[in-house]
Amino acid sequence: MARMVFINLPSSDLGRTEAFYKALGWNKNPAFSDSTAICMVWSETIYAMLLTHDKWRTFTDRTIPDAHTSCQVLCALNLDDRDTVDRLTSAAPSAGGMSDPNPVQDHGFMYSRSVADPDGHIWELFWMDPAAIPPQGQP
Repeated sequence: MARMVFINLPSSDLGRTEAFYKALGWNKNPAFSDSTAICMVWSETIYAMLLTHDKWRTFTDRTIPDAHTSCQVLCALNLDDRDTVDRLTSAAPSAGGMSDPNPVQDHGFMYSRSVADPDGHIWELFWMDPAAIPPQGQP
């Protein structure tokens, strides 16, 4: 069986959060969703579990940081091409999020932009051409 990644994030409004992720191409998995959590699927192996604050607190007693002002993790998703990076980044504001909370990075062989969901969680969206990566030690 393939290894799977479940990224758990607190959400202050599941409806708003679900709409954001759907606008960026994620699909909802109803089998793992209820009134306290929604499971959004990126691929066969990558899932985001968006949890109400009350549900989140059943997993940890640590404070939920304000992701609009602090950052604990940056999640990165590889896309097929630069145009898809730009298209999804451009969709974020109309879906309740933010485009480019971090600077755009263009290294030729790798291009990335970022989006923040309505709760401020940042996702790096990037395209990379492994064949074009400069040999180690070269700029």
